[in-house]
Amino acid sequence: MNFNLTRIAPTPSGFLHLGNAYSFLKTKALAEKHGAKILLRIDDLDRDRYRPEYVQDIFDTLDFLEIPIDLGPKNLQEFENEWSQIHRMKMYTEGMDRLRSTGKLFACDCSRKKIQQLDPSGYYLGQCLERRLSLDKPEVAWRMDTSESDVVHFIEYPDQKKTAFIPQDSLFYVARKKDGMPAYQLTSLLDDLHFGVDLIVRGKDLFPSTLAQLDLARNLGEEKFRQITFHHHSLIKSPEQVKLSKSAGATSIQYLRKEGKNLQEILGIIGKWIGHEVPISTFENFKSVQKK
Repeated sequence: MNFNLTRIAPTPSGFLHLGNAYSFLKTKALAEKHGAKILLRIDDLDRDRYRPEYVQDIFDTLDFLEIPIDLGPKNLQEFENEWSQIHRMKMYTEGMDRLRSTGKLFACDCSRKKIQQLDPSGYYLGQCLERRLSLDKPEVAWRMDTSESDVVHFIEYPDQKKTAFIPQDSLFYVARKKDGMPAYQLTSLLDDLHFGVDLIVRGKDLFPSTLAQLDLARNLGEEKFRQITFHHHSLIKSPEQVKLSKSAGATSIQYLRKEGKNLQEILGIIGKWIGHEVPISTFENFKSVQKK
């Protein structure tokens, strides 16, 4: 089985951590195994959290991990001048217009606090569906009406045809944010189609996003998205069983590098955290212990 293109798609909202490194290395391993090239696609439309130093950290981390990029920016300047998602706004705007024409969108002005008050689960359950707010009203998000969404079909790596329903935490997902900017589910979908990605490697925590994007593609009539193969890998956790996040400074690659850790030692830490009994010290070791 061969693939043409996979991607590494970090968000520059913090310094990358060991969980990111693990996902990047998994992507590299599968790319090498199946003859795929790697696209670097940086999701930077959350401008409130964007920092140039976070983008630079992406390039530094990829260099440190010895992961070659075949398509995409090679440095911060090239990214900002040519590859930022800002340069694809026309494509996203056209996508939002296409969604609007489906009649499946509804407006929502609920804050996170209000959503929590409406339901103790914290999940949004479509409370604004019957309010019929205008999509043109200021400060409203555009949500997808998933109340009648059918089962979602997808391909799980290596070649398993699967079905699932959109989980509760992704029902009525946002397609356009209150500030008028396209939401992650839409931009990620359109970018993957735009660049011709046919293998998406991501953590199991993003499985609900996969289903939301597949539903979104169905509403847009983008059947090509259903032909993409998805690999949802397990998440690594520290010995304290704490899920990694960008706020966990001591697990950032930048911090570990400043502490003098080299690539061999980083691979060793990842090996321990995935519970492998034999020490991992090289990328070849890493590839050999990955599940087929």
